[in-house]
Formats: sequence, C-alpha cells, structure tokens
Amino acid sequence: MRKTAYYSMSASLAVLTLAMPAIAQEAPQENGFDAPTIIVEARRRGEDVQDVPAVVNAVTAQSIDNLNFREFTEVKSLAPGLELTSNPNGIGGNARLRGVNFDASASGNNGTVEFYFNDAPISPGVVIQQMYDIGQIEVQRGPQGTLRGRASPSGSITITTRKPDLNQFGGYADWTANDIGTLNFKGALNIPVIEGIAGIRVSGVWDENEVDRVRPLVRSAGAPDPHSRTKSYRVVGLIEPADWIRLEGTYQYMDRDARTYDQSISFSEANPAAAPSPVLITAKDRLSIQEQPRIINQRFDIFNWRAELAQWGQRLIYQGQYSKQEYLSTENLDRGNFFIGRDINQLTDTIAKGTSHEIRLQNEERVLGIFDYVIGFFDSKLDSPTALSQLTPVRLPTAFGGGIASIVTTNILRANDTHEQSFFGNLTAQIGDKTEISGGLRQIKYDSLSQLGVNGAIIANDIQDLKKLIYSASVKHNFSPDFLVYAATGSSMRPGLNVVGDFNIVKSALENSFLNLPPETSKSYELGFKSTLMGGRARFNMTAYHQTYKNFPFRVPNNGVYYVNTVAVRNAAGQVTGTAQQVASFNFVGAVPVEVNGIESELSVDVTRNLTLGLTASYSLGKIKNGNIPCNDLNADGIPDLVSAAPSLAELQAAVGADNLSSCAVSQRSSFMPPVTATLQGEYHVAVSSKVDGFLRGLVNYNGKSQGDPSNNFDQVGAYALANLYAGIRDPDGGWEVSLFAKNLFDTTKVLTRTTPLFTSYQQITGFTATGATTAAQTFTSTYTGGTVTPPREFGINVRFYFGSR
Repeated sequence: MRKTAYYSMSASLAVLTLAMPAIAQEAPQENGFDAPTIIVEARRRGEDVQDVPAVVNAVTAQSIDNLNFREFTEVKSLAPGLELTSNPNGIGGNARLRGVNFDASASGNNGTVEFYFNDAPISPGVVIQQMYDIGQIEVQRGPQGTLRGRASPSGSITITTRKPDLNQFGGYADWTANDIGTLNFKGALNIPVIEGIAGIRVSGVWDENEVDRVRPLVRSAGAPDPHSRTKSYRVVGLIEPADWIRLEGTYQYMDRDARTYDQSISFSEANPAAAPSPVLITAKDRLSIQEQPRIINQRFDIFNWRAELAQWGQRLIYQGQYSKQEYLSTENLDRGNFFIGRDINQLTDTIAKGTSHEIRLQNEERVLGIFDYVIGFFDSKLDSPTALSQLTPVRLPTAFGGGIASIVTTNILRANDTHEQSFFGNLTAQIGDKTEISGGLRQIKYDSLSQLGVNGAIIANDIQDLKKLIYSASVKHNFSPDFLVYAATGSSMRPGLNVVGDFNIVKSALENSFLNLPPETSKSYELGFKSTLMGGRARFNMTAYHQTYKNFPFRVPNNGVYYVNTVAVRNAAGQVTGTAQQVASFNFVGAVPVEVNGIESELSVDVTRNLTLGLTASYSLGKIKNGNIPCNDLNADGIPDLVSAAPSLAELQAAVGADNLSSCAVSQRSSFMPPVTATLQGEYHVAVSSKVDGFLRGLVNYNGKSQGDPSNNFDQVGAYALANLYAGIRDPDGGWEVSLFAKNLFDTTKVLTRTTPLFTSYQQITGFTATGATTAAQTFTSTYTGGTVTPPREFGINVRFYFGSR
C-alpha cells in the first residue's frame, strides 16, 4: 500500500496537478495578473484570509463543482487533518479536527467542531448529506465561541448558501453519472422579482447511489442491494429596499431513504491464527453477514432568517433559525449472525427540534480610527427525544431445533432538553499600520434535563446547570505588507455528556460515571506566520499549536467494552416475571485529560495564468495523559486486554463484580486519525480554440500511518493515498463544462476501521417449570469482524450549463 501511495503522488505530479487549497471570492489584482484574494468571514466581517490571525480553509461553489463533490464528507479532501463521517444508523454526523475525536453518539449536540448554516448553528447530521448550490464553506481551526454561536474547542465549519441576484435572471443545471450506480441532478433558478430590490433563488438536488456498495453474503427473503435516494430543495428570498436595511429568509427540505449493510471481514484476514470463516470475506469483497438491510429514513426541515439594519456606521444583525430533524432507522442486534434466516432489528425513532436566536451589533466604520467591535446575545434550545425498542432473543434448546422461542422487547425513551444563553463581545485595536491586538469574552449559561425511561418508568433523571466564561486573544504584526506573524490563545467549554445507549436496568456507580460526564474545558496556544510572495501569486503559511483538555469525553471505539447487562424477563403475556443478566457491549465514555500538539502549513503558487501548484499539510497528535477509561480487563491487571472473543457471563462477572464493567488508567492517543495528512490539488488549462478551453485537474489525499484501539491488535492502518483525476472542456467564460473523472483512480482498498469479532448475546432456555421457562445468558462469537474501507473506485461524467446570473 505504501507503493500505491507513492504511485498516486507521482502520477499527480506528472500531470502537474498539485494544490491550491482554497479558491474563494476573487478580486482582480494589478500588474496584469489575476491572482486570487481569498475573502473569508472568520471574524464576522469580510477579510483577506492572509490578514486573519488564524488558520482558515475556504472552499467555494467553484471548487466543489470542479472536483465533483456531491456529499459534504468530501470537503475534508481540501482541509487536511479534518475527518467527516456519518453514523451507520443515519443519526448524527461526526467531525474530527486537531487530534481529538467527536462522536455524535457520545457528544450529542456539543461537538468539538461546531457547524453553522447561514450563520446559525446546526447539527452536523443535517449538514453531512448531499450538498448543492453552496456559496462558500469555511473551515476555521482552533477554539471558537467569542465571535460566533456556540463554544467549540477544535474549530468551526460555516456553510453559506448562494443568495439571490437582485438584478439578473439566471441559473444552472448540473448532471453527474458514474459506473457504480450514481445519478445526480442539481440546479438552481434565480429570479429578480423587483429588480434591485427583491429576488428569490430556488435550488434542489435529486441523487441516487449505491452507498458504499456493501452487499449481503446471503440474501434472506429477497434482500435488496444497497441504495440511497436523496431529494432536497431550497428557497432563498432576499429584500433590500434601501441601503440601510436587508431582509433574508431560507427554507430547506431534505428527504433521504437508504438501505445499507454493515461490512463484514473475516477475522483471519488480519489474524492468521483466527479460526477460518465458513465463507472467506476479504475487505475487497464488500460483503456483509447481515441478511436484511439496515433501513434509514431521514427528514430535515430548516427555516433560517436574518435582518440587518445599518445606520451611523454601525450594523445591527438578527439571525434566527428553526430546524426539525426526523430519524427512523433499524439496527441488527444479531451482529454475529447466530440466528440464520432472520435479523433481529432494533427500531430507533428520533425527532429533534431546535431553535436559535442571535442579535449582535458591530461597526462598519472603524471607531476613532482604531477599534473594530462585535457585541451580542445568543439563545439556543434543543428538544431531542429518542424512542427505541431493545430486543433480547430467547433461544429454544437444541433438542427443539435451537431457533428463536421469543423476543423480549424493552421500550426505551430518552428525553433531552437543553437551553443555552450567552453574552459575547470582541474588540480589535489597530495600533498604527502594522500591529493589531484583539480579544473577546463569552459568558455562557447552560441548562439541560436528560431523562431515561424503561417501559414507562423513569430510571434516570440528570440535570445540568452550568456557567462559564471563555476568552480569546490574539496579536499580529505586519513586518511588511506581505509578511505577518501572529500569536493567539483561547479557551473553550463543552457541557457534560449524558451518553445514550446503555439501557441496563441495574447500573453501578462506575457505570454511571462513564455515562454522565462532567463539563469539558480546554485552553489553546498558537503561533504562526502568513506570507504572500511573487506579487500575490504565491502564499506560504505555517502555524504551530498546543492545546490541553480537562474531562475530554473519550469514547471507546469499535465494539466497545463488555459489561454485565441486566434485562427484564417477560412471559408470553408480556408480564415481567423477573430479571436476567447477559453479556453486552457498549461504547462507554471516559472523562480524561488530553494534550494535543500540531503543525499546519500551506504552500500554493499560481505559476502562470494556466497552471496552479500547491500543497497543504497537517500534523496533529493528541494523547490521553493518565486518564481513567472504561476497558476490557478480564485478568484484572489494570491494563486493557487484547480481545479476540466475547467472554462468557461467568468470566465477565468474575472480573467486574458489582461494577458491571472494568476501568483502566491509560496514556494513549486520543484520536485514531492519522497524525500526518496532506493534500495535493490543482489545474492546468489551455485554449483549444477561441470558444473552448481544455483542462486537466487532479486531487491527491495522503493519509499517514495511524494507530487504532490499543486493545485491538488488528485495527492499525498503514499509510495510503487516494487520487482523483478530471479532464474535459469548457467555455472560457464559464457558461458550460463537460468533464470525465475518475475517483480513487488506482482502486486503493484500505481497511480504515476493524472491530473485534462480532458477537450475539441471547437468553438460552435451560428448562421448564410450572411458571414458565428458565434461561441462562449465552454469547456467540463470530469469525467475522466489522469494518469500513476506502470508497470504491468510480468513473463518471459531469455536465454543467450556466445561464444569466448563475
């Protein structure tokens, strides 16, 4: 695989397809060369990114279109060190940046990276979907919160949709098809209702694809192939009756239905000493031992509105949003496929409703010729109840066929209400022409109520009432118009977590400590420089940072930790007749101290009008410093065990006693992402005729070696690279484009995650009495592991046509 990575990079260099990592709003420069000026809103006002004392990656619609990004997760290709994923059950999404993980199942609505949709905070699960008609995306690194929305320790990602053009009718149509089942149609129509005063923009997407192309090894009852269909539309209205007033409103609806399978890989592929599987499944096979697909239904409604008033050199802005997220998904609890011929599907139903309001005042004209300021108030509420049915299979004795006698259903309701309010302010002072000092504060008040109900009875009631002051500060000095040095520091806070997924009816104190966590705090220190070379045609930037966390929520990966789970036993009439214990696994969370160190750099050059070259790279290493985490420790030596099979109930009870699970003090990596990542990307174009240009584009993403879970010897990931290539023709004025593309050009297949062997827990009937059957807990361990791999190779075509204002 290392050779493949080298071949990918060499091929990219050979076709002169290196990177210009951010192509944003462009302004013409002097001296006859149109080198781009990248305009960002990182500090709530438009600035050249080279003037901002922070690391910001900006991506516009042009970049997205040129590289045929259809799903939001592909944005990470232009921001090394950023990882974007969606959960297999369709509920929530994850963003990881600067050496720490974020898992929606653990962190809920409080991510290490905060997402914003048209300047209002939004759940990542809504964003990490199909994307279309995007104006600009900004990935800002480092602690956020004193200027925008909610506090987040690692960074923020802002998504701004295209706005109506009030003066010109126009739009575009975009069509993509590939050889692995994808059809994608998207487009937009811009209508100036009252020229110069009011307009609307309507856009949408229709996408069908085969997800990750994982298919069932055995098809039960005509199980279908994997499939996903997304339908979405957006309407944006804009009114500007005068220079001093601006009103904007957006409505977006998205509907996604999917059938997916969790990939299975024979354990013997990674561990030659493991027992052979009945049917060998390799990573390249893209097969699953599930017999029926996971069903995912997602519905999203977003109402976003904004009003701006400008007077006397000041601007007052009100930003509001309401979102409704509906998720319905199934999950097969017979993960080891012990019960042949059927899956045991847990049903999860979530409806989350959130509102946010922000009002802020900021200057347009510099106060006293020195100061820029932003002050404001923020309010956010979220109501996110989740209902699910937890299923426990009861197995007949072998003499009676060994099939399923019954399935005991436990109805679970998890209610979660949060309310956050904060006052914030930021002041920037320009000291002469060369020096700038900036600082900000945010006072946060956070309240939450989390309840857990089992079969109608409330068994947990957790309340948080927090107050915290966070800060940010920076200083920069321009040694020349083309070279500046800056230093920055900041703090952040995330509320304590109430982790969802362990529905044990007899929890221990230790178990509860890994479910209800204290608030997290962090501090960051950053030093960097930004330089512009060759008359604006080249940029070289570099930043080094150090960040520390207290009570960082570290979620145990893969299959999680084995624990003793107590469940209700019911008779044929559904009445509770007692309780039973069984082996279960869950990804518990430990609050641990973490230290992160990293370096981020960017080098880009516009060599000529026809050729752009560049490179971006990131190094980030986060480590837990003697933190207490949930673990598998059957030999009670305080060190996480290397696990290859689920323990029996007796073995687990002997190890954990009344605690239900084990804990270990560890010093290990806090994230399983590769510390070193890099991006190569760029374009060469040439005039074919006076009306046609030809072009060649390329994108290479390099991922260095990464370490997985220390308790799993077989989930390490070696270095690899993925190369994309694009070639086609276009209108020199941008009116149309036709391109052929290849993604994952060299068909690189790399296992990115590999769990311990899959297993199934069940109750075994051991006898019969006058009052019913007696049962004992049993566990079956499969010869297969779960896993995820790199995306499949695809060859495709893209056709785009623009007219009018586009």
